[in-house]
Amino acid sequence: MKTIHAQRGIGIFGLAFLLALIAFVAIIVIKCTPLYLNQMTLSRDLAQVAHQVSSSGSEVDPVDVHRAIERQWDIDYITQLEPKDIKVGNTAQGVTISYDYEARAHLFYNIYIVIHFADSIPLHGHAVG
Repeated sequence: MKTIHAQRGIGIFGLAFLLALIAFVAIIVIKCTPLYLNQMTLSRDLAQVAHQVSSSGSEVDPVDVHRAIERQWDIDYITQLEPKDIKVGNTAQGVTISYDYEARAHLFYNIYIVIHFADSIPLHGHAVG
């Protein structure tokens, strides 16, 4: 039977497993970070467009909203989503700008990370024209 003094520290296999686990988590974080940064920029841009449209006080025109989104995304270089994929319309909450998409990142070999993003931003204006 081994005594307490003979059982100090971590073995070579335990260390290898721990390092592999840390490396795997680090790879996932590194691959997911650009997707979340892109999502935060997308969300901020849509909130700015919603504020601009709401402050205009006129009837909401989906074509004008899509143009404003496209201009903003050209500046911030949003690549995960196209402005035509953004829906502007009447819902139970009123007029909203909404999106629903999946972002993918290649992890290794044939394994991908898929993250689903969806949101709805209310417009405080008149009905859709």
